Parts: sequence; structure tokens; C-alpha cells
Amino acid sequence: MSRNRHGRHGRRRDEKPRTIREVVGKVMMAREGFAFVRENDKTDSEEDIFIKANLLLGALNEDIVRVAIFASNSPKHKREGRVVEILERSRKPFVGIFHLANGQAWVLMQSKVMPYDIRLNPKTDFNALGARQGMKVAALVDSWEKGTEAPAGHIVDVLGYPGENETEMHSILAEFGLPYKFPEDVVREAGSISASLSPADIASRRDFRKTLTFTIDPSDAKDFDDALSLKELPDGKVEVGVHIADVTHYVTPGSLVDREASQRSTSVYLVDRTVPMLPEKLCNDLCSLRPHEDKLTFSAVFVLDEKAHVTDRWFGRTMINSDCRLCYEEAWKAITDDNAEGEVAAALKTLNVLAGKLRSRRFESGAINFDRPEIKVIVDDKGRPVDVVKKESNDANFLIEEFMLLANREVAAFVSKRFKVPMVYRVHDKPNPDKVKVLKMFAKGIGIKMGDVEDPANVARSINAMLTKAKGTPQCEALEQLAIRSMAKAVYSSENIGHYGLAFDFYTHFTSPIRRYPDMMVHRILAHCLQGNGSAWQEDSLSNACKWASDRETVAAEAERASIKYKIVEFMKDKVGCEYEGRISGLTEWGMYVAIDGSGIEGMVPLRCIRKDFFEFDEKRYRLVGRTTHKIYRMSDPVRIKVTRADVDSSLLDFELI
Repeated sequence: MSRNRHGRHGRRRDEKPRTIREVVGKVMMAREGFAFVRENDKTDSEEDIFIKANLLLGALNEDIVRVAIFASNSPKHKREGRVVEILERSRKPFVGIFHLANGQAWVLMQSKVMPYDIRLNPKTDFNALGARQGMKVAALVDSWEKGTEAPAGHIVDVLGYPGENETEMHSILAEFGLPYKFPEDVVREAGSISASLSPADIASRRDFRKTLTFTIDPSDAKDFDDALSLKELPDGKVEVGVHIADVTHYVTPGSLVDREASQRSTSVYLVDRTVPMLPEKLCNDLCSLRPHEDKLTFSAVFVLDEKAHVTDRWFGRTMINSDCRLCYEEAWKAITDDNAEGEVAAALKTLNVLAGKLRSRRFESGAINFDRPEIKVIVDDKGRPVDVVKKESNDANFLIEEFMLLANREVAAFVSKRFKVPMVYRVHDKPNPDKVKVLKMFAKGIGIKMGDVEDPANVARSINAMLTKAKGTPQCEALEQLAIRSMAKAVYSSENIGHYGLAFDFYTHFTSPIRRYPDMMVHRILAHCLQGNGSAWQEDSLSNACKWASDRETVAAEAERASIKYKIVEFMKDKVGCEYEGRISGLTEWGMYVAIDGSGIEGMVPLRCIRKDFFEFDEKRYRLVGRTTHKIYRMSDPVRIKVTRADVDSSLLDFELI
């Protein structure tokens, strides 16, 4: 146990090259023992800093470190360095297997980001903790003393036996530092929040209870935080209300519930469960816009003409009583059925026409038209995967999307232009020029010309034109995937730079306060402005809150992907040896990713396992080239594969080319 799994000691002294400069960043470790450090505030064009295993000074995944950068001699890595100081140990636990042998307790790692087993204090009463041999546990590293060959730590949670659904889902949450339950004092405080409405509160709100209103959500949704209303006006225009659950009426700043929501920042959606941002009484009861119940809302109300231009707008606190709850499939059926009758069906058809005009105008303005299907794992009541399908969007999804986008855009513009106070923006920077050039070169290689990409103003239109040409072809999905990779990541910010992908000068998140804390922040800012109270936030504190929300959003997305990957590998366990048709969905220097036709299930063909030639990754043209045969593999090329490994312990799915 004194060495890591690769037979290396944890660290040793090495000759120190000349330092160019020092930076602070976060460690991203690989199972092989080396790591990369992502510099704080690095630009999109700067590569992460490569750190050899023997130059890590005992730093581990997600530790905050100070790094000395030195001149790199490596053809693979432009920037190399060594850790000179560990500033902060990560408080995110590592998940592994509890093992007791010869009086010494260990947590044996199976993680992609932790190559070292963790030594536990043998004096700990493991029986009292509930730890048994072979169980999965979550452990924190406390220290890695100089001269010792393994980090020391302690168990923070016992998760259960490997392979059990609860164990594996809790393992994913623990690995990403996400909670599985609310503290008791938070639940008690939420339970004490009154549902009763005073006459004064009702009187202060604009009353929409007699206006046709409905919700449209996924069929399995448990909370409903947005609703639409429609009213025909005498002049031929229509009034559309976007009504959002008034969460901030119930959750006061600084309360236990508010602090917990701020810390979580977002709900997390694993394959078989939701880990909510708010306790159940709020998200599934008080704030859920269930039909035929009086509910408090914060609304954005628009008057639209027949071309879907906004001629008037109003923002404020309201009360609604939803007439019905629709799922997307029901709404889509009503929209597309010429014989559908009734007030709701007529309203849906009107809203769908308006949404279509909003959508068309958005793309004409330069918004990028990404519409990739999602992979959905169907599980039974015990969490076992029974099918994997592609989830396609329909007109009902687009209808809701367009009116939520409209509300988010108009709220951001209203606060920014009229009040000029610190605001939460959802921003999206211009794409990476080098990645766009790779996209253009790839498109050219499959016979699709792409327009001007030198001017960022033309990139969106060029991408849209390219995707339109490719629509219906096998190459379309690959082009979409590469186009998405060329884009910057959307984040929360107190500094507005606009949203490139949506082609909006102003954009925020206002429409989902049940599941996103930034939306609660926007509600409070808007309420302060409407009441004439100025800003709800100071610029510095708002900037820090935006950064935290962006970081938590990333962690939640990674956990969601990890749960999907685990369940897909579990689904494929009994299919090892089976053969499938697929298409190349990704290329790297170590492997070729293939998505199986129909389901979209993705696995990797390691390049070392392609025996007929030695293949090298051509990063500039995004292809694999055989050194001897000169055979070329590109994204979207059809291939036949055999499933060779479905390892649930490491969530790895490997294929072999047939």
C-alpha cells in the first residue's frame, strides 16, 4: 500500500528548472499520476499547465496551488510547471473501497482523478461509522506529510456496497461534493413557512386568476415553476404573460433556507432522481404552480402584435390560478391537430405562431441554431436501466423556450437600461477563432463550404448556413458537435458582454427560481428596482456570487453526465460481445469515440487496440491517419463495432472495430 497503483512513490525531489513566472490555479489530476493546473482567470486561448507526477508536491485533484511555470521542451504541452505551494486542500471527498488488512485501514481508489490510495487512522472505530470490508466510502485527505508515500485522511460517509443503486448514485453525489439531503434545521425552517395569504398581499398584486393560464412541462416533472397566460385584446394584439413562481416571497435573504439554496445554487438531475435546491415544501408545494390553486407569481407581461413585436411590457408581482397542466406531448398534439377544439388548444395555436416568429427573427439576428437530441436513460422503479433513447424536441418545447427567452431578455434589458444597477447577466462570449478554423477545415473535408469566419460577426451566420446545408445528412451531428466545441461556455456575470449564441445584447435567467439561485437573485434585484430601493447587491459581492453560481452549475452538469454514463455502462453490461453499427462521434490522441446508431450510446475504441496500423491524431484537420496504410477516420464516418468491456466500477465502455 506504500506506492500508488502505478508503482511510483508519491513524490521525490527533482532539479528545479528556471521559473518564468508563478500563478495560482486548480489541480486537475489524471489516473496516471500527472496533472494539469487551470490558472485562475486564464484566457480561452491559454493552455492548462502540465505538471509531471514528481513535481506535484503532494497536490491532489481540485487542490488550489501556486505553480512555477518554466519553459517547456515537450511537443505536446506548451506550458509546464511545478507546484511550489499547496494553498488550499479540496473539501471534495474521494470515493473508494474500504479495505482493512494487517491492522491498517485504507480507501482503495478507483477514481479517474485520484491515483493514490488513502491511508486511514487505524485507531478509528470503523464499526461505529458503519464501514465494512468492501463497502464504498467517501474520504477526505487531511495531509500528505513529507517523507510518507501515501496521503492520510478520514471517512466522511459510508455509502454502501458497490453495485447497489443507492450506493452508486450517492457515490456520484459524494464524488462531486453534492448533498443528498437537507440539514434538519433547514427542513424545519421551510416547514414553518406559512402558506396563508394576507388580504394586503393579495391586493398589492396584479390579479390574473381569471385569465386563461396553463403550464407545459415534461410528463415526469414534479415542480412547475413557469406558466403562460393569453388574452386577446380589442385592437387585434394579444397579451402574453410569463408567470414565474414567486420563490422570493417565501424565502427571505439570510434565512437558513436562503443560505442553503445559495450554497447549492442549483438543483441536480441524476438519471433516477432530482437533488433539489429548495426543500420539498417549497419546490413541490408552496411554489409549484399546480392547476386550480391560487399561486403567487412574479411576472413579465407583454403585448405583442401580429408579427410578434413587443409593443408594451410590464413587470411585477401577480397571482394566478392555472387552468390546466399540460405535458409537452399533450401540448404538441393540440398544436398539430387541426381538429383540436377548446380554449386551451386555440391559445396554444396562437402562441405557437408567435413563438415561430420570435424564433425566426432570433436566427435572422445571428442566433446559432443548435438542436441536438438528448440521451435519456429509462430506469425502472428500482433504478435499473431498461432502455436508452434519444429525446427529441417538438413545437411545444420551442414554444416554451421562446417565451422564456423573451422574458429573460426583456427583464435584463429593463433593469439595465432603466435602473443601471448591478445585475446578474447570463453571458456568452465569442467563439474561439482557432476552433472555428478547425470546424471550417473539417466541413471542407466532407464537402461542405463554410462562409467567412475571420469576422466574429459572421461566424454565427456561417455556422447556421453550414448546418442548414448538412441537415438530414449523417455528417450533421458531427458538425453540430464540433460547432458546439468551438463555442465559449455561457456563465453568470455581473459584467454584461451579451449572449453571442442567442444574439442578445441583454440576457439573464429569471424563469426558474425553484431550481436556480441566480434567478432568485434576479427576482430580488427586479423587486428592489420596482420598489424604488435601488440595488439589492454591491458590485463586488454580486460578482463573487455569479462566479460561485457558474462553478456550481459546472459541478452539477458533470454529476448529471456521470450518472448517465454509469447507467449506460450498466445497461450495456450484458451486451459485451454484441456488434452494432455506429458513427464516429469524437477523436482524440488516445481513442476514437463511436455512437451506436439509434440509441446514441457512446463508447471508445482505444487506438492501441486497432491492430492493422498505428493511427495518429491530426488535430488541425480533426482526423485519425494511419501511419502505414494512410487510412483516414473522420467524425461521422460509419463503422461497425463490438462491445468489449462494460466496466461499471470505472464507468468505462470500450468498443473494438470490426
